[in-house]
Amino acid sequence: MKNLQYVFMNLAVLCFAMPAFADGGVSTISLVPIGAGIGMALAAGLCGLGQGKATASACEALARNPGARGGLMIFLVLGLALIESLTLFTLVIILIKVK
Repeated sequence: MKNLQYVFMNLAVLCFAMPAFADGGVSTISLVPIGAGIGMALAAGLCGLGQGKATASACEALARNPGARGGLMIFLVLGLALIESLTLFTLVIILIKVK
């Protein structure tokens, strides 16, 4: 009697499970948005590390030679802009590729 109960319970589960698989097609999961998020996170994180290192080096250079402030600031701002542009290029590529 116990085995018959298990058989009917399994049949009931199978009958209720059939509509869940009734779509007929294979659904695919797009991993492009996940990859885009990981890529943007890497670009932004490494950009932040690069900017921090550049700013720290500029502060150290100013501490050693305060007279070189003018020339140093031009190259610091230029370098920070180029570092930030890498993240912006990554964002543009992600916006183009992910639809």
